[in-house]
Amino acid sequence: MNKRFNLLGHDINIQPKEAEQDVMVDEQGNALKIGEKEISKATELLIKYKDGKTNLDNRIAENEKWYRLRHWETVGSEDVNKIEPASAWLFNSLLSKHSDAMDNYPEPTFLPRERGDDEEATQLTKIVPVVLDHNEYEQTYSDVWWYKIKHGGGAYGVFWDKSLENGLGDISIKKVEILNTFWEPGINKIQDSKNLFMVELIDNASLYEMYPSIPKGKLESSVITLTAYSHDDNVDISEKSLVIDWYYKVKVGTKTVLHYVKYVGNTVLFATENTPEYAERGIYDHGMYPIHIDVLFPIEGSPFGFGYIDIMREPQLYLDKLSSIIIKNAYQSGKKRYFSKNNGNINETEFADLSKDIVHVEGQVDEATIREIIIAPLPSYIIQYKQQIIDELKETSGNNDFSQGTTSGGVTSGAAIAALQEASNKSSRDNIKGAYRTFSAVNLMCVELIRQFYDMARQFRITGSDGKTDFVDYSNQNIKQQPLPMSYEGQDQEPGFEQSFRKPIFDIKVKAQKSNPFSRMAQNELAKEMYNSGFFDPVRADQALIALELMDFEGKQKIVEMISKNQQLLQHIEQMQQTSMQMAQVIEQMTGQPMTAMLGAQMQGQGQI
Repeated sequence: MNKRFNLLGHDINIQPKEAEQDVMVDEQGNALKIGEKEISKATELLIKYKDGKTNLDNRIAENEKWYRLRHWETVGSEDVNKIEPASAWLFNSLLSKHSDAMDNYPEPTFLPRERGDDEEATQLTKIVPVVLDHNEYEQTYSDVWWYKIKHGGGAYGVFWDKSLENGLGDISIKKVEILNTFWEPGINKIQDSKNLFMVELIDNASLYEMYPSIPKGKLESSVITLTAYSHDDNVDISEKSLVIDWYYKVKVGTKTVLHYVKYVGNTVLFATENTPEYAERGIYDHGMYPIHIDVLFPIEGSPFGFGYIDIMREPQLYLDKLSSIIIKNAYQSGKKRYFSKNNGNINETEFADLSKDIVHVEGQVDEATIREIIIAPLPSYIIQYKQQIIDELKETSGNNDFSQGTTSGGVTSGAAIAALQEASNKSSRDNIKGAYRTFSAVNLMCVELIRQFYDMARQFRITGSDGKTDFVDYSNQNIKQQPLPMSYEGQDQEPGFEQSFRKPIFDIKVKAQKSNPFSRMAQNELAKEMYNSGFFDPVRADQALIALELMDFEGKQKIVEMISKNQQLLQHIEQMQQTSMQMAQVIEQMTGQPMTAMLGAQMQGQGQI
């Protein structure tokens, strides 16, 4: 029985391996390059990659407990009467870093490397943000940033999904779970890995429905066990199977071809090398793995890094242990306890019952009979040490008072607060710049997918420079590889020569789509200072332009253009005034009317002279 399934919009027929056959063949009898033997080797490699990533997976799972204030589960204690406070200093630092990232949500501007691609760069600047919006990229950006600050990195996956747009297909951007992603141990960049595996648990019933070619009973065993987070709910995976996406690179001459295999167990669901359309070109023309890892603090020998929880978990633990000691002392001090002598002639039941107004005794009661247990207060240096650890945690994470908007020492000026806040946010700005570099890589990969798959024009709703909504059609016609003209230097004019091609390449400039309130306030203050200093007076345009040449701030070029434009307008008005005065003098000589005086008075009344 032949196996038929649909993937990437193509019907694939695979003929099962006969007992006497050494390889799998398709319906035409052609040998398939990817069969059970290759899948078996890939699975062995996957297990090797997973073993090399065990420490990272365990660290991520533990960090998630710290993020959820459940770190005492990882620390452990034998004290049955333990007090386990979980203060949120660490969480507050993470929240502050995430807020800084979202305050500086990125926006791309595409720049051409050649003059002839300027129009396409302008179009891509309008089109790609719409593609990001369709993918709800802001939510993905937020999710990846949470992962990044917690664990040391976050991954974006940029794929082509044939099922989108009613089968037309479109770009799909997703957050990639690092626990389910495996690469070659010891590399620094994910693109340097010889293979890349992405694993997903899918319900068996759904798998049989999507891929009827899977033999019944082949989904019962799993090749590996994934590291899992500690869930609040009971997660049942007994009826789920691991579906493995295997990417690998093949060098063909000077070109790198990216091949792709999807399989479950020993069953191949799809393989580019088994599919004529993709056998030579691979799954994506850009030849890169479709994921980008945004690293927070890099580690040599790993494409992943370490995060703020790794830095702050020890101070947070000491802080909570000190809090446990302080709370226990406060509890012991607040609860009255007594030493009572055996046969001390005291009714202990009545004594312990605070509702009793009278406690019966027999004979004399003194300190030899009952005595209060005095709990000594903790030394003051313990409380001071706790505050020092809090300060250490805040400074280590860069989440000090100024970054939170609070000040001390009499600082009340809005501009001064903004300046102090910007100075204290150096670490956040550094982290955000790293995220912008990854954002550029994601956008460039989107362009490569547009270049490969946007053969049919699509319509996009964009917002023009005037703020009005417009609709534009766009295809990959002008960004595909283009043949160089015969007259181009280096082109061989002899018969049988190979035509040379050029591919439009673009650079990306990333800026924050929206600034935080303090940055906007500082910009507003700068605008008022410029106005009061006469920067916008056309008469003083030369001095203003010299001053602006020495300054550096966001939007500087636009202000320079406006001042230059007003200066040119003033010069044009002055030339017209001179011409008008000359004409008035001629008319005055011919008619005897005082035209010069009348024109001068009119100009003075209008404030032109």
